Amino acid sequence: MNDLQRTQLTGTALAVPGNDIDTDRIIPARFLKCVVFDGLGAHAFADDRAALRQAGKLHPFDDPARARAKILLVNKNFGCGSSREHAPQALMRWGDGITAVVGESFAEIFFGNCLALGIPCVRVSADASAALMAVAQEQPAATFTVDLVEGEVRAANVVVRGEVPASARAALVEGRWDSTAELLAGRERVVQVAAGLPYFQGDPNQVAP
Repeated sequence: MNDLQRTQLTGTALAVPGNDIDTDRIIPARFLKCVVFDGLGAHAFADDRAALRQAGKLHPFDDPARARAKILLVNKNFGCGSSREHAPQALMRWGDGITAVVGESFAEIFFGNCLALGIPCVRVSADASAALMAVAQEQPAATFTVDLVEGEVRAANVVVRGEVPASARAALVEGRWDSTAELLAGRERVVQVAAGLPYFQGDPNQVAP
């Protein structure tokens, strides 16, 4: 298996319940001024976390027992709102890095931005989501497995169906989700095509590093 393949993703999980959680909640707009994405992870859910702290409560992203979670559990229409790619970038950079998101449904652009980072967004039923969240909330140390080959999400004694669209699933399992890596892997063909273009005036060997 190459480094880009995503067949099974394993780790502890944390649940962020609620429908229609938008990208402005995942990473507030004031943090979008960055030139690079480094450091965004510390600000994931910044406003939600601050509001709960002020109320004397604890957001899952502030819970030390879940500080190394790899699987994020959500509900319906997660990642809606603006199309900012900073949202999955922040999740990927929080803690040890979120490697998969499991929920009832996802905003289309958020799904695509996650796929571009190799983060699968796996759809489960409402009942399955509730069962997985219950395990994560009651057993912080429980190991979750997102199995893209078998189409399952497993945790403790819970096993549920997890769906990813066929094209996205194939790209993840076969390691073809990184478009830049795909382009570089086909460098020779790119050079050949560039050399045959009548309007290309440069050195075809310079079209790719």
